[in-house]
Formats: sequence, C-alpha cells, structure tokens
Amino acid sequence: MWEQIAIAISQSTGQKFVGDRIQSKSGGCINQTAKISDGDRHYFVKTNQAHLSEMFIAEAIALQQICDTHTICAPRPICWGTVDNTAYLVMENLELGTKQNWESMGQNLAAMHKVNSDRGFGWERNNTIGSTPQINNWKEDWIEFWIEYRLNFQIRLAKRKGWNCSVSEKEFYAMIPNLFQDYQPQPAMVHGDLWSGNAAFVGSEPVIFDPALYFGDREVDLAMTELFGGFPAQFYRAYQAAYPLDQGYQKRKNLYNLYHILNHFNLFGGSYGYQANRMIMDMLNPKE
Repeated sequence: MWEQIAIAISQSTGQKFVGDRIQSKSGGCINQTAKISDGDRHYFVKTNQAHLSEMFIAEAIALQQICDTHTICAPRPICWGTVDNTAYLVMENLELGTKQNWESMGQNLAAMHKVNSDRGFGWERNNTIGSTPQINNWKEDWIEFWIEYRLNFQIRLAKRKGWNCSVSEKEFYAMIPNLFQDYQPQPAMVHGDLWSGNAAFVGSEPVIFDPALYFGDREVDLAMTELFGGFPAQFYRAYQAAYPLDQGYQKRKNLYNLYHILNHFNLFGGSYGYQANRMIMDMLNPKE
C-alpha cells in the first residue's frame, strides 16, 4: 500500500518520492494516521476503509478551499485515492508545537468567516461530521437548513439508536425562529467541527484541520469552540474585536451545539442522549 501511495505523491508533486519511512501517529477515533517520509520530505496520511473514500475527497476539497482563502492556515492536500481495500488522503505534514497565539487564532478565524457564498447555505457536496453523513444541499433559508439538514437528520439517527426526545419535536422546531429575532445570518465559510482537538499552532501560526466545511451561520463555529473545554479567553476577545457577534449569540449557541451532542450520541451513545434532552428543555424554558 505505501509504495502505491508514494507513487501517487510523486505524480501529484512532480518529484520522485520514495517513502521508505513510515511512522504511526496518534489521531482521532475515526481514521488511522501516519507520517510517510523519504528522510527529507514528510507527508501526513490518513487511511480508512475503501468505501469511505468520499469522506477523504470532501476533506481534501475543504482543506484546499480553506487554504485558498489565505485567511487561516490548514494542511494542504497532496493526493487521495484507494489502494486495494484502503482509502487514503495525503496532506502536507505540519509540525505542531507548544507555542500558542490565541489572539491570532481569533483574528484569522474571523477573517475566514468573512468569506461568503452567493448560493446561500450549504456546500458543493455532502461530507461527514466525524463519520456521520452531513447533508449540505443548498438552501436560502438558514433556519430551514439547520432544522432539516442538521437537527432533524441527527434526531432521526438517534431515534434508531433508542433515543427519545423529551418533548414534541414539532413544538421544539416551532420555537427555533424565536431565537433569530432581529438576526439574519450570512452564509459564511465555517469549519463545521471546530473544537480544541482540531485547532493548533505551527510555530506561533494558528492552524485548523479535520474540517466539516460548509457555508452557514458563523456562530456555529464559535459555539462549538465552547464545547469540550473551550478555547482561551484571548481567542474570544480577539474574534469579537475583529468581527463582533450579535448579542443574541448566547441564546443560539445551545441550538448549534445540540447538533454535535446528538452526533456524539449517535457515534458513542452514553450520557449524550440525556445531555441533548437537557439542552432542548433549556431552550424551551430559558432562564431570565
């Protein structure tokens, strides 16, 4: 397999590459990861089962689109494909360090969020959130997009896994427009899965990776940064100074994070189902 991947790298870069040094890397719970090197050049490789090749194609396109904005660093995709029963994605290898510059992370993400789409909300193809399909059909109405392609999609999956919504879904969906009074989201380029595990630094330069890219309300990224430990305060101050959030964001962030909690239930089960119901109840009965 590695010999064929090295050939693909050679063809993509136009330089002969003999990847005779393979080093397994720690990665997420979805894919296997490794570094392939000839001693001088190094590439980061994700692999998974061949039938998941579309997931890597979508990720490669997303990474390239982020790079093309020249707003925030992301690993550039090199090549992708399948070898026998294995799908792979090769990208530039970024050596992540311990030096942090969260002010720049906030400023650069704000710059990426200013990249808009004139097609509305969605993306050019479907992709994945973790290993769960993520539907990105274009829609002009953001609330309809969020309900149909984010919440309702995850809720249907959760029900198949035994989750029961604590309230009428119709009642819950009817409440959602109330969270958008005097607020009209713009279709911004969003990372889509922006938690602390998908953001780091090369030197002091911010870098984001593992995108679930689409054009949506930029608040979805900010909301997710507050899950699973959150980002440092400097990040939020810098983002707010560069691209101030609407004051209603605090009311909407639970709506956006509900999508990820439902997805975690669908992927991992456990107490995420209880957490999802608690978030729904909090939105239906907000505290003054």
